[in-house]
Amino acid sequence: MEITKKEMKLLLKSQQGELDAVLMYNALAKIAKIQKDKDTFRQLAKEEGHHASVFHKLTQREIAPKHTKEILLPILYKLLPRCILYSAIAQGEYAAVKNYAPVAEKFPEVESVKNDEKRHGDTVKGLLHKEQV
Repeated sequence: MEITKKEMKLLLKSQQGELDAVLMYNALAKIAKIQKDKDTFRQLAKEEGHHASVFHKLTQREIAPKHTKEILLPILYKLLPRCILYSAIAQGEYAAVKNYAPVAEKFPEVESVKNDEKRHGDTVKGLLHKEQV
């Protein structure tokens, strides 16, 4: 199947975003104060790694993750209330759903990634709704 330039650009951007998310979630798992958050972030990191491999199969390109979110999010974790930070992370996951929609129609494997991103946003927001110590 032929991939247009526009599609390739979106697929590469998506692959980059997933790789960056692996580092971000692993970094958050290391510093989160609540065990459920740590466990959730580790699981999300694993799933984002799988997503990166889905995009890699389509792009056939090796990309290095950027460390910006890996460095920035732990700092924000210490500075911001969890409700603000986790809501922002969830919004990033929901934005990915919209970003993936144009290529999900052509590449069915992206549809499951898109659905996972919605679930990830719900999962991160869900961490705020549970009574935690």
